[in-house]
Amino acid sequence: MKDSYGREINYLRVSVTQRCNFRCAYCGAADPDARELSPGQFALFAAAFARAGITKIRLTGGEPLMREDIAEIAAAVREAARPETLAVTTNGVLLAQKAAALKKAGVNAVNISIDTLDGDCFRRMTGRDALAAVTGGLETALALGFDRVKVNTVLLRGVNDGDADRLVALARDYPVDVRFIELMPTGGMADYRERLIPSGELLARFPGLAPAPGGDGVAVCYAAEGFLGRIGFISPVSQKFCHRCNRLRLLADGRVKPCLGQPDAYDLLPYLNDPERLYEEICHCIQKKPAGHHFEQDRGLDPMNRIGG
Repeated sequence: MKDSYGREINYLRVSVTQRCNFRCAYCGAADPDARELSPGQFALFAAAFARAGITKIRLTGGEPLMREDIAEIAAAVREAARPETLAVTTNGVLLAQKAAALKKAGVNAVNISIDTLDGDCFRRMTGRDALAAVTGGLETALALGFDRVKVNTVLLRGVNDGDADRLVALARDYPVDVRFIELMPTGGMADYRERLIPSGELLARFPGLAPAPGGDGVAVCYAAEGFLGRIGFISPVSQKFCHRCNRLRLLADGRVKPCLGQPDAYDLLPYLNDPERLYEEICHCIQKKPAGHHFEQDRGLDPMNRIGG
């Protein structure tokens, strides 16, 4: 379904929980709301969004693997919506334990957030000494043969940007896409502008990278000779891609957020047992999707765990 600006909206990010077992500084995680939808409720939402044209669904959080029933949620969404892609974004700390069940439930793509491969830096950034568990989750996902495995990285100037070479090397040595995502103004970071590293500046550090095909909508991809994977750059601040944004967000409490960078969210939970009204409200949300965000004006975001980052 097209929105009022002619964009084809076919991608839904589903936050299954606001809870998280990391405390990353740039996320600005806030105390979670207690309300979380059940697998059956997620299935009802997924069916209605599929009717509205959604073909790709990503389960996010908070940290989605903190849900003991995450595989049940995935299976219910797969059965209800039959998406071409059913993906999970995770910090990876529980992935080695749950990856097989997720794959059996119909998940065919995994994104793992890894901001550094230095153990001390990892502990400072996340509040946990869990790098070995996260890299173990990556290895498990690769061994199980998901269709796509990606690594998401946010670099902060003066914090973890010195690890960029090692992160790029993951795409050299493994069939993964390593995607560098520009820092966004979340959680009220007082030094946000000082920490932001524009994608163009980062790309200039790696002159051996050349443009590569196969981007997935918002990522601009590069590769180099001998690489098994690719490097992607996602640049919501320096190179806004709102004109081709194809996504909505279903939050853990049943609200729909048409744009990550705008405050508007619409509560659709009251219509969950009325399929026709729910479909109509989803269509209205698609038409309410704004032309774009305004990160360049330093408009801050709510904490990521609350908005399905």
